[in-house]
Amino acid sequence: MLQGKRPAYEKLKFYQDICELRRLVWVITERFRKTQLRLVSQMCDAARSAKQNIREGYKRGTLGEFIRSIKISRASLEELSGDIDDCFADGLITKQEYEELSRLLFSADYLSSRYLLALYKMEREGSWKVPGAHLRK
Repeated sequence: MLQGKRPAYEKLKFYQDICELRRLVWVITERFRKTQLRLVSQMCDAARSAKQNIREGYKRGTLGEFIRSIKISRASLEELSGDIDDCFADGLITKQEYEELSRLLFSADYLSSRYLLALYKMEREGSWKVPGAHLRK
């Protein structure tokens, strides 16, 4: 969002963790060797996908689409988690980097799972507010 009011999802801690994770993956993988370009691309794509799916799903304006987008985001985080484990095992990242990335992954995964439970409750109660509904009047 370039200007105006920030979307509600930007206040979510798990979204903020995903944004930081994406940034760190980009910074850390910049130093990987050229022979690891495919790995770098996959890691950056997974981190980006985790972030962008939340944005897209929220903008679609239905609870079902938002829930679906968070699930896709979590799947991207799981893919990234496997790559991070491999990078640590292969000596491509330090223990400190591994621990920081793992902390962000765990936090984003845990908090997004809790948020999904809250969304399911809103769905049952019918209390979901369509994003931007106030603008359509």
